[in-house]
Amino acid sequence: VHQRTHTGEKPFVCSDCGTSFSQLSNLKSHERIHTGDKPYSCSDCGKCFKTSTLNVHQRTHTGEKPYVCSDCGTSFSQLSNLKSHERIHTGEKPYSCSDCGKCFKTSKELKVHQRTHTGEKPFVCSDCGTSFSQLSNLKSHERIHTGDKPYSCSDCGKCFKTSTVLTVHQRTHTGEKPYSCSVEGWACNSNF
Repeated sequence: VHQRTHTGEKPFVCSDCGTSFSQLSNLKSHERIHTGDKPYSCSDCGKCFKTSTLNVHQRTHTGEKPYVCSDCGTSFSQLSNLKSHERIHTGEKPYSCSDCGKCFKTSKELKVHQRTHTGEKPFVCSDCGTSFSQLSNLKSHERIHTGDKPYSCSDCGKCFKTSTVLTVHQRTHTGEKPYSCSVEGWACNSNF
């Protein structure tokens, strides 16, 4: 089995799609994509999995986060999440848009961005039919219908539908004015 890593031999072939594997166990695991078989179940919540990713899932119950960022100490339950996070420190943006060239840290960010080009809006409000390109925007929109205001001001207790509106409101308490006039040629030092 080990020598196949050198020879490149992949004698185990999927009869459904033709993908080949060097180990029988990998073929068996792959075949579950076609059969839908999910033999691994979580003893805590009953959710089922096609592969042994059950171990990764169980960290959602145990809270275990074995992958730690060497720069800031933030920990993660999955190695892939740590790798994405590390790009905050390195500035690396390996995923580029083929339409406009803009680069992103994760493939998920790129996928969301590409909807600005395609016009795709896959998230639809079940109350009014308005569609959105991002799930977070749908969730914010749905609060119009539910009246839910989950973000509360720690100073006065007033509640808001979005964290952005709460942040703007909190400036009434702090006196912060983050926007300043910077029109060239004007002697304006106003803050807004």
